[in-house]
Amino acid sequence: MESHSNVTKGIIVAGFASLSWGISGTVLQLISQNLAIPATWMLSTRTFFTGAILLLVCAGIYRGQIFDVFKTKESLFSVLTYAIFGLGLNLLTFYYAVQTGNASTATILQYLSPLFIVLGAVVFQRKWPMRTDIIAFVVALIGVMLCITRGDIAHLAVPTVSLLWGLGSGITAALYVVLPKKAAAKNPPLVVLGWGTMIAGICFNLIHPFWTNTPEISTTLVLSVSTVILFGTIIPFAMLLYASRLAPSDVISIMDALQPIVTSVLSVFFFHLKLNVFEIAGILVVIAAIYILQWGRRKTKEAEKL
Repeated sequence: MESHSNVTKGIIVAGFASLSWGISGTVLQLISQNLAIPATWMLSTRTFFTGAILLLVCAGIYRGQIFDVFKTKESLFSVLTYAIFGLGLNLLTFYYAVQTGNASTATILQYLSPLFIVLGAVVFQRKWPMRTDIIAFVVALIGVMLCITRGDIAHLAVPTVSLLWGLGSGITAALYVVLPKKAAAKNPPLVVLGWGTMIAGICFNLIHPFWTNTPEISTTLVLSVSTVILFGTIIPFAMLLYASRLAPSDVISIMDALQPIVTSVLSVFFFHLKLNVFEIAGILVVIAAIYILQWGRRKTKEAEKL
């Protein structure tokens, strides 16, 4: 049993992880829109250097064990699919969702990933959803509609292409969670993340090496890319690993709700994004939907243990 003080610490640390991701998403809008950095160069740079840093850290902690992920075909397949179809595609779709729309809407759509996991189980595993799953889906749909229409159903608040990229980001975020499970079951999560990021980095660099067609290097660009590398992956993931030792995962997952809120607030301050009452209500409704989903599944697990 976790002590009350440890659970409180875990919640605070997980909250800072979500805050970190919120900051990263906002900075990504600066990179993609204000600096107009091509997605291929940004992703090549981000994944390669993030992967290199993570693997160096893992080598210092786990030594030669970092290569254990390649010892079985099952683990190797899990890491490769995670790197390409989970992490890689998620970074790509999210970047374009931000570039063609805004960080706030993109984050909200990516936040729907738990619902896509449920839908995936229905389609591919023929698992009929629980009542709370259906309620969460309907509530989330209402929330998203409020966000993307601003209360006017006849008009979208973001371009259609941004909406599609955002939905793609939500789907690939679900893959990001599901695909590495077999590899992470027998290997440290940080090692799986490190190799996943590095493999994605190799793939992106095959398309656009970060040392070719380099955009004009400025202090703003260097600081922005460094912020995304640190606050978008390394710092929040390390925080979540630490938080998971202090508090239950279901409690920690609730703190994910801070990410879209932080991104929206920062977008208002730095990009002068104007949120009306319908958009604010939509953000809160989507967060409530994911909470309903997690609450229902937690109650089901508790009932199964009795």
